[in-house]
Amino acid sequence: MRSRRSLDYAAYAVFILIIMLAPLVLEAFWLNRIAKFLVYGILGIAVALCWGYAGILNLGQGLFFGAGAYMIGMSLKLASATSLQQGSVKPVPDFMLWNAAPGAPTELCCINHASFLWIPFQWEGFGTFMGIALPAVIALLLGNVVFRKRVSGVFVSIITLALVLLVRLVVIDLQPITNGFNGLTDLGDFKAFGIDFDPYEVATYYLVAVVLALSLIGARMLVETRAGLILQATRDDLNRARYLGFDVPAYQTFFFVVSAIIAGLAGMLYVVVAQFVSPTFMDLSFSISMVVWAAVGGRGSLLGACIGAILVNIVAATVSDTPAFVEAWKAVLGLIFVLVVLFLPHGLAGFASDIGDRLTRRRDGESESQPQPVAAPGFVPTRGSTR
Repeated sequence: MRSRRSLDYAAYAVFILIIMLAPLVLEAFWLNRIAKFLVYGILGIAVALCWGYAGILNLGQGLFFGAGAYMIGMSLKLASATSLQQGSVKPVPDFMLWNAAPGAPTELCCINHASFLWIPFQWEGFGTFMGIALPAVIALLLGNVVFRKRVSGVFVSIITLALVLLVRLVVIDLQPITNGFNGLTDLGDFKAFGIDFDPYEVATYYLVAVVLALSLIGARMLVETRAGLILQATRDDLNRARYLGFDVPAYQTFFFVVSAIIAGLAGMLYVVVAQFVSPTFMDLSFSISMVVWAAVGGRGSLLGACIGAILVNIVAATVSDTPAFVEAWKAVLGLIFVLVVLFLPHGLAGFASDIGDRLTRRRDGESESQPQPVAAPGFVPTRGSTR
């Protein structure tokens, strides 16, 4: 058991070391691209925590990702001088003028739309706070309703799926405020700790890498606590956990909220790296893609789901850029997923775990086969004798 845990810790350390040393060998373009893949890795952690450890298949994870993205995106939109509406006494974005009704008073239009939603976001600290708080509040409200009503299994998946589609439609319909299908573009750079995080600078890459490392370590520490063990027991046998007196909905809601916060962080970091916000973040296909990443990497492993998300997106980007697979790259990804499900039902992490178990058993077997100490001549052990 100790050897298995040592191997796990070694794998975490090697992975974190690799992502921290990557800037030494990558140029600016690839740093930006790998940073996006690392953001997907953070999403993989969120899915594994919710699905693999809590047993909650959330098909609406894009809701939390999109909520975090829009919150920080609104602040970065106001941080861009080129995207502000000129001549307005209020700091509101330019698209509000474009989306205004013909003949409407420009100033009145700006004040009506900005007073309640946009004005607080001129402070990036508020946008950052809301990028974490909004996903947490949504998850808390949803978790209390769903888990207190003892909704489980596929019904949770259906509810989260319907919710993310509903919010996506609302965001698109509120075009005067959110810019609808167009999303938020022409954003300013994120600034914090006196650093200007340009998307192609090393500082931005390390911002993503550090958040990924902290999320990975924090989630691992969390699942090894007593609450994490109770949660896994709940996942394995819900009724038995209730019979033993545990407040099952409280544990489920707590981890559901933590997963939402991690997804919200990922959404904010993606906006910092990619410099745009889109309602496609809340597409059903994107949420399902997250589940595929976790399944390929191994939903029962935080590190496995993280690596699976990164690898799948690297393969997707490589295949889609290959001329021979421009039209069929999604079919190639689908084939890879089918093969993994058929031959590696526990994902890449399960395969690696099996290899680690074999190596551990082989080493333990070799140690047991070594000659054991022999008692001194003339000593015959009897019941109760000591030496």
